[in-house]
Amino acid sequence: MQEKIVILDFGSQTTQLIGRRLRELSTYCEIVPYNKFPENDKNIIGVILSGSPYSVNDKDAFKTDLSGIRKKYPVLGICYGAQFIASISGGKVEKGDSREYGRANLTTINSNDPLQKGVRAGSQVWMSHGDTITKIPDSFEIIASTNDVKVAAYHIKDEKTWAVQFHPEVFHTEDGTLILDNFLNICGAKKDWSPTSFIETTVAELKERLGNDKVILALSGGVDSSVTAVLLNKAIGKNLTCIFVDHGLLRKNEFENVLRDYEHLGLHVIGVNARERFYKELAGVKDPEQKRKIIGKGFIDVFDEEAHKIKDVKWLGQGTIYPDIIESLSITGTVIKSHHNVGGLPEKMKLKLVEPLRLLFKDEVRRVGRELRMMPRLIERHPFPGPGLGIRILGDITPEKVRILQDADDIYIRGLREWGLYNEVWQAGTILLPVQSVGVMGDERTYENTVALRAVTSTDAMTADWAHLSYEFLAKISNEIINKVKGVNRVVYDISSKPPATIEWE
Repeated sequence: MQEKIVILDFGSQTTQLIGRRLRELSTYCEIVPYNKFPENDKNIIGVILSGSPYSVNDKDAFKTDLSGIRKKYPVLGICYGAQFIASISGGKVEKGDSREYGRANLTTINSNDPLQKGVRAGSQVWMSHGDTITKIPDSFEIIASTNDVKVAAYHIKDEKTWAVQFHPEVFHTEDGTLILDNFLNICGAKKDWSPTSFIETTVAELKERLGNDKVILALSGGVDSSVTAVLLNKAIGKNLTCIFVDHGLLRKNEFENVLRDYEHLGLHVIGVNARERFYKELAGVKDPEQKRKIIGKGFIDVFDEEAHKIKDVKWLGQGTIYPDIIESLSITGTVIKSHHNVGGLPEKMKLKLVEPLRLLFKDEVRRVGRELRMMPRLIERHPFPGPGLGIRILGDITPEKVRILQDADDIYIRGLREWGLYNEVWQAGTILLPVQSVGVMGDERTYENTVALRAVTSTDAMTADWAHLSYEFLAKISNEIINKVKGVNRVVYDISSKPPATIEWE
């Protein structure tokens, strides 16, 4: 069985980042709500307590019983986790004179402590807390300090319990990965989590679980559903049927190109051209949420109709990944967001779900895809919204608007590839604005459409910065779109970050 680190989530925005760092260190981990520790799991080798938006002194602060965890497992408290352990152990946590946020440097380090092994004096760390530990019990020993924070890190004597008041998981903590790796060494981690081991284990489990049952899978052309399809195909072969629905809102020629790619992978794929059906149902609709609902329901109806043509199907395959699972639960364990990629399908079709990627982060999905020797263009595809260009056409949707946006977007995306920029950005796309402006082409005045180009850099889409593409590139793309796409006479570039803006416009 796979050994694991359990991360107790107290609500920090960087909890997922802790998990990703451990996975990068070849160690499997799972994130669970702070009060849902899996007591009967025999594979746990260590526990991490995350940060939190609360102060430990708040009456509504998240608290849990650690008596069955401390002394049984190695424990690492991070930020709030450090303050919580100190508080319940008889220490004192008080509001600081000023909020400690941003870069700091470790001034003293106990280099003999196993958590601090190899960490350099002066090493930069990232602080983010309003409270600070002002008093620790006699059983605690300080193992690191900064100019402003005396108890930057501590160890509890006679326990394998450590804690830091900074965030080792974030990029700005220079030796953060080393500290997490030291904790894994304390836990005795084998560090054998890899794409190869995941594929071997997952395919074996799928074979045993599915047997000779039939599975249907909704393909989107994206990396998650594509890797899911290849894994299921390795496990059950001909018993997998994939359905790829063209709702008329895909990128230019994407339906034909993706079907050709899937044929190369040896998958059995049914392609359904439902463009006219969707255009008819969307006619005149401007509200973005209503557009999403119409597209979502239409997809379900088309998929359901095709699925019923296949006899004796028992399972629905989906490309759900770990962030979907985490975000579908609040830290109290209450469902706050449906995580299903194709919402409504499991209930409507009364099928059992199989989600082979449900414990992987996006970057791990790509690593698995490469290990499966899938084509780079499938693995490296930018995220693309389920409603497709339907939410990149602001206002009502018509076939002519789709044509204009597809042509402009095709020039933009091809340009990113040709200039070697495609893999440097997390996501890029073109938006057709409900704005017309005056232009001049030749000796004629025009009154035509405006498109906005969007490109962002990110690691997980939770936050994103606008991509600083060169003026030369933007000038060339703008010129090409205006010259070649009938109906466009103005191009703008979106320089908004997330937050406060979102990646998509609708």
